[in-house]
Amino acid sequence: MAFWDSMRRNRAEQFASGSAAANVIELTKRNPSVSLTKQGAATGNLRVNLSWRMRTSDIGGGGKPRRSGSLLRRPFTFFQPELVQAHTQGVVNVDLDLGCLYELVDGTKGVVQPLGSFFGSLNAPPYVQLSGDDRFGAPSGETIYVNLDHREAIKRLLVFVYIYDQTPAFDRTHAVVTLFPSNGPRIEIELDERAPQARSCAVFTVEDVKGDLVVRREVKFVYGFQAELDRLYGWGLQWGRGYKTKA
Repeated sequence: MAFWDSMRRNRAEQFASGSAAANVIELTKRNPSVSLTKQGAATGNLRVNLSWRMRTSDIGGGGKPRRSGSLLRRPFTFFQPELVQAHTQGVVNVDLDLGCLYELVDGTKGVVQPLGSFFGSLNAPPYVQLSGDDRFGAPSGETIYVNLDHREAIKRLLVFVYIYDQTPAFDRTHAVVTLFPSNGPRIEIELDERAPQARSCAVFTVEDVKGDLVVRREVKFVYGFQAELDRLYGWGLQWGRGYKTKA
């Protein structure tokens, strides 16, 4: 009976994982965009989360992070929390930050980011707010909220990721930006292209396209910082050297 119980349990787990997969939209080069309007998700708060881990290729594996490979070499790591594993893998030396360039319908332009403590506002312009600054690659990561109840005031958004004051390491990290709309499946964008010298990455845009609020994958790596992203997307802001407050 134990054997058949195990088989039934495995089938149930496969079904559950399949259902979970159905609740995710992955934006890729072949499928780069999705309409929030058509999903009925163009209202409420859009939550955007950045999380990252070290690529397993740096510890003897390859591709996406997997526990099974490292388990054979270091079995006790299975019992460590995710945060501890991230630190022992050296992710603590990589400080990825989440930011957002915004342009409002009235012409107002700016940035929401940890650098310079530009955390924005959710219920007042720019209707974009950063929850905080995660410097350790914790599972919770960093989160930006967009108040889509004021979407008529927002012309366009560009969400980006950059490495603050550290050696470029996009090629050593497996970073994922996940969007959690108010309705429908979550949306995932992987920063899966190797760009060892890049310091910034334009991840996605949000823009009204003929009445549809569209999320479009970008994943464009640049070797500079926000000013280079600005030039690439024609924002026209003035940039200077910024610093974070000490933790």
